[in-house]
Amino acid sequence: MAVSRPLPPSSYSVVAAAAAFVLAVPLHLASTCLAGWIDPDTPRYAMTAVPLRVVQYVPPPVVVVGGDAAKKAKASTTTTTTTTKKKKEENENENEDDDEEEAETTTDPTSPPASAAGDQTSSSPVEPLSTTAATTTTTTTTTSTTTATTSTTTAKSATPASDDDDESRTTTTTTRTYDLVFSDEFNVPLRDFRDGSDPRWTALEKNDYTNDAQHYYASDNAYTDAYGNLVIRTESAYTDVVGFDDVNYEKVRTTKNFRSAMVQSWNKFCFAGGIIEAEMSLPGRHDVGGLWPAFWLLGNLARHTYVGSSEHVWPWSSTACTEKGRTAQMVNACDRAQHYGMERGVGRGAPEIDVFEVQAGNVKAGTGNFLRMPVGQPFASHSYQVAPGRLPRPGEGWYPGPGQWYEGLRWGEDAALNIAFYGSYNHFNDDTDPASQDYWSDAISFNRQLNASHFGQFHRYRVEWELPDGGGVGGGGRGDDGGTNHGYIRWFIDDQFVMEVDGKSLHESGTGGEISSEPMYMILNTAISSQWGFPRQCPTMCPCETYDCRGGFKETCGFSEGFCQMILATPVEYKVNWVRVYQDKADPRQKVGCSTPERPTKKFIEAHEKKYKLEGDVSLFFAHPLKPIQNGGGACSTTAPADKALPESCGGESRGACHAKKKTCQCRGNWTGPQCLNPTGYDDIIWDPPDTWSDLGFSWPSLRGGGTGMIIVCVMMSMVLLAPVALRRERRRREGYKRVKSVHRQAAAAAYEQRVVA
Repeated sequence: MAVSRPLPPSSYSVVAAAAAFVLAVPLHLASTCLAGWIDPDTPRYAMTAVPLRVVQYVPPPVVVVGGDAAKKAKASTTTTTTTTKKKKEENENENEDDDEEEAETTTDPTSPPASAAGDQTSSSPVEPLSTTAATTTTTTTTTSTTTATTSTTTAKSATPASDDDDESRTTTTTTRTYDLVFSDEFNVPLRDFRDGSDPRWTALEKNDYTNDAQHYYASDNAYTDAYGNLVIRTESAYTDVVGFDDVNYEKVRTTKNFRSAMVQSWNKFCFAGGIIEAEMSLPGRHDVGGLWPAFWLLGNLARHTYVGSSEHVWPWSSTACTEKGRTAQMVNACDRAQHYGMERGVGRGAPEIDVFEVQAGNVKAGTGNFLRMPVGQPFASHSYQVAPGRLPRPGEGWYPGPGQWYEGLRWGEDAALNIAFYGSYNHFNDDTDPASQDYWSDAISFNRQLNASHFGQFHRYRVEWELPDGGGVGGGGRGDDGGTNHGYIRWFIDDQFVMEVDGKSLHESGTGGEISSEPMYMILNTAISSQWGFPRQCPTMCPCETYDCRGGFKETCGFSEGFCQMILATPVEYKVNWVRVYQDKADPRQKVGCSTPERPTKKFIEAHEKKYKLEGDVSLFFAHPLKPIQNGGGACSTTAPADKALPESCGGESRGACHAKKKTCQCRGNWTGPQCLNPTGYDDIIWDPPDTWSDLGFSWPSLRGGGTGMIIVCVMMSMVLLAPVALRRERRRREGYKRVKSVHRQAAAAAYEQRVVA
């Protein structure tokens, strides 16, 4: 019997190389994770932020003469800070003075006029606020990142204010500091946001079935320009799609007459609690209705436009067991079984925080659809949408009576309760018991007056989201641990306070709703919907069935005046300069991640993946809702200028290089994507670590086509596994080794020979 010899020196080098490769993978991932979600191009002054101050606004007193309320003129000055672009010259702040307006007998800006109130109460369950005690003045400042009172609402080229301006500035009343946890500066032109190209955003390539949408979302309509902006382009263009007829329950081929874009960070970047702020320029004209630009947050359990993922999930924020939640909420607190890693007895859902939804137009306050409202078009609607909705509720167009709406809501100047929309009635065709499964959802919403400067010029929009005590560590996730902090959500435009929803008002409503602790992702889009900014009543002789700016009278008569002329002249552009998210790292409740310990989502999404993707998303080697990010490999040119951030130069020498032979990009540092134009992004802490093959990126092939794909893959895997064994035997044979039968085999052979002889 031959004795095994030690491996030759060359074999040690092979083993060492293999070990180095195995160790390199986690080390590479760990080094890459250090970059987190912060864009390398983020300026230093934007690394920290502080909450903005909210000061009680006291309306002017009512002057009563002879029993009748005298009309009192009110002068309102609004200073609008228009921030400058990173690659443009510094602009001075622009101030706009509003014309003097006549106030009616009530000083409450959201109370209905006496002539229109009917039998509704004149009292309102909300109280107004402002960021300043008298005239609201916002001054943008720049300070050092090492200072505790650094504000991230600063424009990139704004100059520091003098000490004399301290009293008039909108500042914080505390020294609580928030650190930057996410940023995207969009500085690199021609970035690709298609699925699999960007680790932060996904530009959808699909039809939109929601809200009477007239558009198709095309990934090519989202890109970055040469001025450091994310651009969402909306245009008149035809796209043939296969839709679903809700009446006849069948698929039908139809044509969408407009094309736009939506980018979302679903299942990539999510956060729970903190500050989110963006600087952007709204699309179109301020006096022409029809566009629906939005910037909003949605719970990760629902993927917008994939309607199956939203049913009985949107916008539930109730974590308690309620009678309605038992039948209408998919993951409700009444279910005592534990599924998908979720905590037992905690209701789950996907509430919505609208940083803004903007409606342009020329219908002014006190007229038309806004007859009873002090805010008209153009306006920004800010809202927190939750379920279940409360009953009784106010009628559309009427102000709430006692006990009809949430108490203690607060708002600032130029803002008013949105009495045109209190929420939705949610019914789904496949429900078997609509009486118990249907539910109301509430939109706690205020409208804020905008002007022409918001369209085409850059302004800052901000939300401060404080989590409740019960939603974090030690609260059990139920919000019923007796904590006094119920959380809040506050909205600001250019540092000016707009509105606040206090969690106490939700807690006392009796619905079980709360300020959500769900991890939320970001959405940026422009929609075209006949429900938003279109004429409320269809014009005479107009069918209002098809909307096409390139059609005849029947196809064009239903638009707002000037809409088709605007969109046919040139594509309209919604521009985003930057997006930044901050969190208080000393607060254990605030977390980055789409599946947090308190609110896990990963296993639920994996178990219901069909609801988060289209049928066409399934391929032989990939079947998950999101494609893996391509790191390099895009076409490039070795003659392209290396000092310019272009696709053909792989983003320039600091981001990537073009392989001399392959003519494909090889990314460097914290840059990725096919042509190395996209900043990397990873969670610094993985709250829900991998535990299955799918978590490691392996996807079993589809069995479509009679299982041919499975057979091919199995054969290939067998060859890969057996190849090392065959190669080892061949090498030993050449080295002079002889195969020796084992003792058991020799004994068996001897016994067989004895039987044959006998």
